[in-house]
Amino acid sequence: MRLQRTVFTRRRPPALTAKLDAAETFIRQFASEDPESGDPERRLREVRAAVEAHGTYEHTPEELAFGARVAWRNAARCIGRLYWRSLVVRDLRHLRHPDDIAEQCFEHLRVAGNGGRLRPVVSVFAPDRPGRPAARLLGEQLVRYADDPRSEKRLALARELGWKGGKEDFDVLPLLVQAAPDRSPEFYELPDDAVLEVPLRHPHHSGFAGLGLRWYAVPAVSDMTLEIGGVSYPAAPFNGWYMGTEIGSRNLGDADRYDLLPAVAALFDLDTASDRNLWRDRALVELNLAVLHSFQEAGVTIADHHTESSRFISHIERERRHGRSVPADWSWIVPPLSGSATAVFHRSYDPPDAELRPAFLRRGADPWAPAS
Repeated sequence: MRLQRTVFTRRRPPALTAKLDAAETFIRQFASEDPESGDPERRLREVRAAVEAHGTYEHTPEELAFGARVAWRNAARCIGRLYWRSLVVRDLRHLRHPDDIAEQCFEHLRVAGNGGRLRPVVSVFAPDRPGRPAARLLGEQLVRYADDPRSEKRLALARELGWKGGKEDFDVLPLLVQAAPDRSPEFYELPDDAVLEVPLRHPHHSGFAGLGLRWYAVPAVSDMTLEIGGVSYPAAPFNGWYMGTEIGSRNLGDADRYDLLPAVAALFDLDTASDRNLWRDRALVELNLAVLHSFQEAGVTIADHHTESSRFISHIERERRHGRSVPADWSWIVPPLSGSATAVFHRSYDPPDAELRPAFLRRGADPWAPAS
């Protein structure tokens, strides 16, 4: 009787297969959009060998820069994507210690602030590795104010860690860096020279300055994970520049934020007895006008919603000439003030694609949970 020989083949773990598939897709995309990047087959052999041996691979500086820029290009909620190619990519992957990360976050703000002529910047810190997650930044943006209702949880955590500030209006919260899920976060006061702020004044009402309002110039988002070719960079703060309505309509105007429309209405003697008087609408216009005027007078970059809307249409046209779709979330692209008067209102868009990569992925309340 002949004995049958059973051959056992090693099956690759699903996570490893997914990483290899994501890496191959990215490497081929990079090669197709940058013909000078070299032979993708040779690069893919290197990547496959690294993933098989270590469970991950390392991007070249050129791949990292391309991936970060395309992640911005793919950001369905961002209206300012026309300038995605100009994103300054700071390669800081060698840094893992919270002290070093904090110092380079401060430098990010200085580089991006650029004396008022803002530059789009992303600072990419160490990636997650199998069994070794990288540090996280705790907080929506590198700069936030302690008296902003949106900052309630971060303020409580900072005070629990020993921070004594947050007693005055518009006090800047410290930066919170957590090196590992089983370690307490470290907090770091932001240096004055890293936080560019603009006092808010109105061009036609001298009393507006008496409200004591101001806002910071660099909106550096810090609670998203940059994913490129299956590699996750959980600490990758990035910024463009503000559109005025983000500050005037949302940050300062929303009822669950600074809720300043009643104060502005009182300053301008608006009749608030009935909503039919449209006092909220008029107060919103005055508040937004003050924001745009103040940034312009201070020489700090800011966009108005009409101009930025037209630029976004130009971005769509440019991308489609390259054969690329432009995913967009209509509810985020249309400005919160005078939406129907802007170029982006009366049209539809390619729907957001959750599978589109590279991408900046949103994290939930738990910064150590997988981003999506």
